[in-house]
Amino acid sequence: MRDNAQMSLPPGFLDELRNRLSLGQVVGRKVMWDTRKSNQGKGDLWAPCPFHQEKTASFHVDDRKGFYYCFGCHAKGDAISFVRETENVDFMEAVKILAGEAGMPVPERDPQAQEKADARTVLVDVMEQAVQYHRLQLQTGAASEARDYLARRGLSLEAQTRWEIGFAPANGGVMAHLTGKGVDAKLVMDAGLAAESDRGGAPYDRFRGRIMFPIRDARGRAIGFGGRAMDPNHPAKYYNSPETPLFDKGRSLYNHGPAREAAGKGKPLVVAEGYMDVIALSEAGFTATVAPLGTAITEDQLRLMWRMAPEPIIALDGDKAGVRAAMRVIDIALPLLEAGQSLRFALMPEGMDPDDLIKAQGAGAMQKLLDQATPMVQLLWQRETEGKVFDSPERKAALDKALREKINLIKDPSIRNHYGQAIKDMRWALFSNRKPTTVRKSGGRGWNPKQDPWQRDVSPVASSRTSALAAGTEDQEHLREAVILATLIAAPSVAMEFETALEQLDSRDPMHRDLQASVLRHLGADDLRAQIIGDLGDAPLEKLFAQNHVAISPAIRRDGDIDIARLCLAEEFAKLVARRGHAREIEDAVEDLNGVADEGLTWRLAQASEALDKAGRGDNEDRAEYAVGKNGARMKKDEQSAFDQLLDQINFAKGADRPKS
Repeated sequence: MRDNAQMSLPPGFLDELRNRLSLGQVVGRKVMWDTRKSNQGKGDLWAPCPFHQEKTASFHVDDRKGFYYCFGCHAKGDAISFVRETENVDFMEAVKILAGEAGMPVPERDPQAQEKADARTVLVDVMEQAVQYHRLQLQTGAASEARDYLARRGLSLEAQTRWEIGFAPANGGVMAHLTGKGVDAKLVMDAGLAAESDRGGAPYDRFRGRIMFPIRDARGRAIGFGGRAMDPNHPAKYYNSPETPLFDKGRSLYNHGPAREAAGKGKPLVVAEGYMDVIALSEAGFTATVAPLGTAITEDQLRLMWRMAPEPIIALDGDKAGVRAAMRVIDIALPLLEAGQSLRFALMPEGMDPDDLIKAQGAGAMQKLLDQATPMVQLLWQRETEGKVFDSPERKAALDKALREKINLIKDPSIRNHYGQAIKDMRWALFSNRKPTTVRKSGGRGWNPKQDPWQRDVSPVASSRTSALAAGTEDQEHLREAVILATLIAAPSVAMEFETALEQLDSRDPMHRDLQASVLRHLGADDLRAQIIGDLGDAPLEKLFAQNHVAISPAIRRDGDIDIARLCLAEEFAKLVARRGHAREIEDAVEDLNGVADEGLTWRLAQASEALDKAGRGDNEDRAEYAVGKNGARMKKDEQSAFDQLLDQINFAKGADRPKS
């Protein structure tokens, strides 16, 4: 006997409430899951029963189907009954509690609710009769073309039976058939099978000259149809049932029930575009496959999918329309993401759908594509960067803004943080332009075009062997890298101002590279040190700050002085830029030599070597080459120029003029 309160709720409300909820989460507030016995990935959960005293885990929750059962005391039910029993509330109070969790307003009580529920039951019976009628029509002479089409698509008679495929004759017939069996014409129209004519004539069949695919809900009830036109020139190749008391296409999935059962047994949940794709994939062994119903994937459909599997794979056609559809799904999914709940994308080869791929290359090719499905964050990055050029600060800033706007759609702070880190990693890879530092040993000089173009075989020539490139300057650069990294970590509030400079820093020390990557990944974090320790442990930071030249740096000694930190960073970056510019001059000259020294190249080597040699001299030498930096430090004039340019960039980014000296 149904509760009177339940009978007063509008039809479909409780089904929607149960679809939106995870029974595992509802029950999990009251029990401790047995991790050895449970398989959370499959929604198979076990715990000691909350309704009787026991030590063993005999209480079972099937999170996919939304039911629980105790093998000890035989308690059973769904989320509503669980809340009623554990919270000691009545039916409507339990509904209100759960509706609040699901974000659904509880509708006003409907005195005609029972009558409407009974009407839905009658409509389900009408739909079942229509399914049988269309199946019979597929065997008639009028359906020969439809049978030929199905055969060409590789559907055997057994498969056609499994999927209950039918046919709607070109001149209709379902209205006449059903009314001839005593079904009221209004019920046929309420079921979406027929419609009244605009011209005031007799009702007409909605589906004519189409192959018919029955659509069933998660409980297996026929709620609608999808029809494929046999006329290749018909403007609507596929046509679905209209919205009815039974059918809401934005909250339904094709093959929902069988796919949910298969996903519960460990099959990957695949989301295809249409009926034939679902059938082809299922017949090839991918039985946990569903499809939306003639519309882009909706929020409600995503929630239904996540009830079946934590990470559905969206398998879309490899054409422009398929890619656009994937991009639209991203915008819908981002605000709904939760820990362990995301999407992956498998885009078919261009010009193919899943059915084409399976026929051409077999199920193994499809499995490989699913195994290599792209995480959503990578597709988001691809959408914002593919085919675009970022050769100016304005274009880079536009990219940053677009990505921030998308990431900010994510409500879960943990996922939002991880997305931000992943985007920073990809951004760094795009903009850092770093060359590998490994140098191959070989007997010859110059660049070997058969090798990686960045891996140059450079043997020092006589004019550079005694220069600072081979000795003191490398040590100085290492010290400057250490001071830069330590200052950024000690003064994280100014680190964002130097993001571009840090991205372009070619760290020579492996520990410095690791620290550089971690700082870039966590720029803007509340506790940068803690984030770095989480990535690398304590040792790298301890080693960095224990170095004498780091400890005596003004920015470290005057911890908390933001202005000193900013000037120190600008100066050290500028010196590295200038010094490494000289080093690149020598490297390029050596490469140009290629074993033949001419007078011009020898002069270039001498000049660059002399500049680097001066860079390593004491404070009393070559004073004319030096200027005084903003913080009182002595800088070479070319370093001062680089320093001024960097300050201009920083102040421009902050929206202020560069301070006058």
